[in-house]
Amino acid sequence: MENKGPYYITTAIAYAVGKPHIGNVYEIVLADALARYKRMTGYEVYFQTGTDEHGQKVEQKAEAAKKTPQEFVDQIAGEIREQFDCVHVSYDKFIRTTDPEHERTVQKIFRKFYDQGDIYKGHYDGMYCQEDEAFYTASQVTADGKCPICGGELIPMQEETYFFRMSKYADRLIQYIEEHPEFIQPESRRNEMINNFLKPGLQDLSVSRTSFKWGIPVDFDPQHVIYVWIDALSNYITGLGYDVDGNHAPAFAQYWPADLHLVGKDIIRFHTIYWPIMLMALGLPLPKQVFGHPWLLTGNDKMSKSHGNVIYTDDLVKLFGADAVRYIMLHEMPFDQDGHITYALMIERINSALANNLGNLVNRTLAMQNKYFNGMIANPKESEAADEELADKALETVQNVETHMNTLHVAEAISDIFSLLDRANKYIDETMPWALAKDSEKISRLATVLYNLLESIRFAAVLLRAFLPETAAKILDQLHTEKRDYDTLTSFGQLETGVRTAEHPEILFARLDEKEIMKQVEETQKKQMEEVRKAKTKAREITMEEFGKLDLVVGRVLSCRKHPDADKLLIETVDIGGEVRQIVSGIADSYTPGQMIGKHVVVISNLKATTIRGEESRGMLLAGKSGNTYAVVEVNGLEPGTKIA
Repeated sequence: MENKGPYYITTAIAYAVGKPHIGNVYEIVLADALARYKRMTGYEVYFQTGTDEHGQKVEQKAEAAKKTPQEFVDQIAGEIREQFDCVHVSYDKFIRTTDPEHERTVQKIFRKFYDQGDIYKGHYDGMYCQEDEAFYTASQVTADGKCPICGGELIPMQEETYFFRMSKYADRLIQYIEEHPEFIQPESRRNEMINNFLKPGLQDLSVSRTSFKWGIPVDFDPQHVIYVWIDALSNYITGLGYDVDGNHAPAFAQYWPADLHLVGKDIIRFHTIYWPIMLMALGLPLPKQVFGHPWLLTGNDKMSKSHGNVIYTDDLVKLFGADAVRYIMLHEMPFDQDGHITYALMIERINSALANNLGNLVNRTLAMQNKYFNGMIANPKESEAADEELADKALETVQNVETHMNTLHVAEAISDIFSLLDRANKYIDETMPWALAKDSEKISRLATVLYNLLESIRFAAVLLRAFLPETAAKILDQLHTEKRDYDTLTSFGQLETGVRTAEHPEILFARLDEKEIMKQVEETQKKQMEEVRKAKTKAREITMEEFGKLDLVVGRVLSCRKHPDADKLLIETVDIGGEVRQIVSGIADSYTPGQMIGKHVVVISNLKATTIRGEESRGMLLAGKSGNTYAVVEVNGLEPGTKIA
C-alpha cells in the first residue's frame, strides 16, 4: 500500500459531567469510521479524542457526589472511555485536560496571549448559560431571552475577567473563510458563522473566571482560572506535543495542521471562530476542515434524562452487538440534517439490512460452497454476462465509497456497500446455483458462480472494515483468505483458489423478535427513570444543619420597578423588619410592578450581595415555577421580619 502521508482527525472532547448517550458517542464512531478508512487506504492516521474536565459544572457535580473534582473526573473519564471502547473506537490518543502537560502548556499559551496584547483584564456584565458555560450578548440570546444553543435559562452575571481581543482578528478570519470555502462544512454552517456571528461584529471573548476554582490557574494572576475555550480547544495541539517556545514533539511537526476537526453543530461557533483566531494569535496554520455534524435524535426529540428518552451505547450493545450499533449510528445520520432513530427502526434495520441482506447472503453462499464442493474454492472462469455485471458493480462500489468518504458522506458510503450486497443477492436469483447443481455438465459454471459470489462478499467485507470491523473480520476469516487489504480491490478475482471455506459458517446477525427486545428496553428504561428519580431526590435532600444556614424572613414589597436593561427582571424594595433591601428578581414575565407592591413574601435574607445587570441585589424571593410562569410565595398575615422556621 502506497504511503499517502499523515492524516490527523479529532473529535470534540467530551465534557466530564456524566455518562454520554448515543447522540454524543455518534461523533466518536463517525470519526472512527473515517480514521479506519484512511488507515486502510494508506494514510498514517492520528486519531485523538478525550475529555474536557474543568469548569463550574464539574465543580458542582463533584460537590454533589461528595468527591473531589479530580476524583469525580477520574470516574467520569473512565465511564466515557467505556462507552467508546464498547463500540471498538480505535483512537490513538485519549487526552484529558487534567493531564499535567496539557495544563502547563495552556498556562504558557495564556501568558503568550497576554504578553503580546491579545488578552486584557476587564469586567463581564451580561448573560451566562450554566449548561453550556458560555456568555452571550443581548443580540445573541433568543427572542424570549433564552440560550441560543441549548434553549436553557440565562443568568445575569457580573465578574472580573480577562478578555481575548477577538475583534482584532475578525476581518482576517472572514477573509480566510471566504478564500477557503472547504474550511467549514457543511455549507449551511459556513453561512451561519459568517452572517450570524462574524459580519454583525465579533465581541471580545471572556477567557477567565473567578467565581469557581476548578480550572487551570492563570500563573500570573491566580485568582483567575483559565476559562473553558482556551483550555479545551488547545487540546488539539497540546495532544501532539505543541510547545509555545518552539520545542515541539515530533508528532506536532508531523500532524499539524489537523486534516479534520469533527464536532457537533451546536459547538461549531467555538471551533470555526474562537479556535482559528487563537491559532492566528499563536502564529499557527488553521485546521484544513471543520465539519459540524447534525444531531442524532430519539424520534423527533433531543435526548434528555428528564424526558426518559436517553439511549446509552452500552445498553444498545448488550441488545444488538457492537457492529449493529455502529451500523445504526452511521447509516441513519444524513450529511447535513438531524438523524432520527427509534427502537422499532433499529430492529427493522438490523433484520432487513444486517440479518437478511448481509448475514443471509454470506451464510447461504458458504453453505452452498460446502454442500457442492466441500468448501474448496475454484474458479473455472466459465463466465456469462451476469458475471461481468457483478464484477463491474464491485469495482464501481470501491470508487463510490472513496468519493463519499472523501466528502464525509459516510451514510452514503455504507449504502454503496449494501447496494453491492443487494446485487450479489440478485445474482443468486439470476444464476440459480441450486439448478446448476442438478446438471453434471454445469459443475464448472456452478463453481464460477460461487466464486464470483465469494469474491463479491470479500470486496464488501474489506470495505466494511471501516464501519463494521468485527463483522468484516468474521467474514474474511470464514473465507480463509489473506486478501484483506484495500489494495486487493483493484481488480475482481483475487480471492485465492484451492482453499476451503469455513466448515461451519457463523451466523453474523440473528433476526430479532421485536416483542422480546421491547420487553428488555422497557426494563432498561424503568431502571434509568428510577436512577433519575433517586438522583433528584438525593439532590433535594439536605440536612437540618444545612437548612439552618438559611435565614428565611417575611418581607413586604414597598415598591417595584422594571429593570432598565433587562425585560425579564424586576427590582423590588422590600421591608424585612427594620431594614429595607433592594432585590432583583427574574419574574417580570409573570408580574407587573404594580402587582408586586404590598405583597408579603418570603425572603432569603442571608445571601451574599451581588450585582445583576448593574443593580445591587441583597437577597432572593422564594417563588415556584411551572413552565415559564413564576408564582412568588406569599405569607399574608405575618409582619415583616417574622422568621420562617
